[in-house]
Amino acid sequence: MQKWVYLLLTILLFSTYLTSCENSQSEPTPPGKSRLDVVKERGKLHCGVEGYIPGFSFVDKNGNYSGIDVDICKAVAAALFNDQNAIEYRNLDSTERFTALNGGEVDMLSRNTAWTVSRDTTVGLEFAPTTFYDGQGMMVRADSGIKSLKDLEGKSICVEAGTTRELILSDNLLKRNIQAETLTFQQADSAYAAYAEEGRCDGITSDKSQLLGRRSTLPNSEQHIILNTNLSKEPLSPATKNNDSAWFDVIKWVIYALIEAEELGITQANVDENKNSDDPTIRRFLGVEGNIGEGLGLSNDFVYRVIKQVGNYGEIYDRNLGKNSPFKLPRGQNNLWTNGGLLYSPPFR
Repeated sequence: MQKWVYLLLTILLFSTYLTSCENSQSEPTPPGKSRLDVVKERGKLHCGVEGYIPGFSFVDKNGNYSGIDVDICKAVAAALFNDQNAIEYRNLDSTERFTALNGGEVDMLSRNTAWTVSRDTTVGLEFAPTTFYDGQGMMVRADSGIKSLKDLEGKSICVEAGTTRELILSDNLLKRNIQAETLTFQQADSAYAAYAEEGRCDGITSDKSQLLGRRSTLPNSEQHIILNTNLSKEPLSPATKNNDSAWFDVIKWVIYALIEAEELGITQANVDENKNSDDPTIRRFLGVEGNIGEGLGLSNDFVYRVIKQVGNYGEIYDRNLGKNSPFKLPRGQNNLWTNGGLLYSPPFR
């Protein structure tokens, strides 16, 4: 009898194991291959995003994704497949994003992730060029009387777990000798609910971009303000898994193409006209002549595909965060180097 029970349990455990394997979304890169090979063979990009931050990555009630992070995914898909919609998005919270990338569940992260030394080394990520220069901030109720971090003395602050924001908050409170209670939440939704709906926190801290986006989703959003305080530098950058140069190069140069196109004045509206330009720099950039895509494993006109379908960096910024968006957020640091910002592309030659 015991023998049969043991056999039955073994079969059940093995069946459960097989089911879990079938349901797993992990797709590790085979030995000797690049992620670029895997993505090309699949015919679709798996892009890890946040999914709940308007302006960066947000999915509406119809399942449509939008935001600057989403447009980066679209730009990569356009370069690879000449189809900006050849993407499967995966919403990842802050505690699962790195595991999902390293385990092969997604091919890349475009998910408001700050570039830091530990993530670039021990976590095993490779960071592409920064797509949004940000800083950690603090949001409070407009009628709270809180005007600075010092005013949070003796009060409570909500923060999401699994991010560097806990450390940054702790460091800033310590160096300013501020005694405040920190309430940590596993999910961002829980943190914002505790702050805005339950009133458990006097303030909530995150990257200013996230605070801006999240504020727009709160009831009576005008009743909340973001303090004019920078707690840190937060260069938000897409990321790939480390030690895969071929795949990383694709992401890197697609982002640089968005920046370079803006500098050259090439937009969705005039990219076809620019293919007839006599300027050798523009002709090479758009793949009319030369072979800039060949070394990346892409078509030579990959930049044309990207700009035609998604636009340049300035267009992406304006429709998601800038003058054509509800946020009207000034470019500031996120402007071209020629306009006093930090965006700069190496030459396409």
